[in-house]
Amino acid sequence: MQIASFMIRYGDVITGEMRRMRIARESRGFEASGVRHWGVLAKSAGALFIRAYERGERVHLAMISRGYAGAMPVIDEVTASRAQWSYALALPGAALVVCLLGWTL
Repeated sequence: MQIASFMIRYGDVITGEMRRMRIARESRGFEASGVRHWGVLAKSAGALFIRAYERGERVHLAMISRGYAGAMPVIDEVTASRAQWSYALALPGAALVVCLLGWTL
């Protein structure tokens, strides 16, 4: 479960890295227009994999150095009170009322 949540979290980071690599290729005049350019795209995919793997290793080492032991630490079991839930639901409730009034008018 934690691996999946980390994967979702770093999906945006990997997408940004891929975008920077595409911009770098395009700034050098590269345009993928056929089968003969698949080699360049395959090398780019390999480089992206290596960068993502190395980033993952650095993140893992940073987590270990900060005390990560395989499970996310739970500092306090905090639960929300009824008042906090009512405050949290006030804005969506008001938005629903405005939406319904807007549809009926």
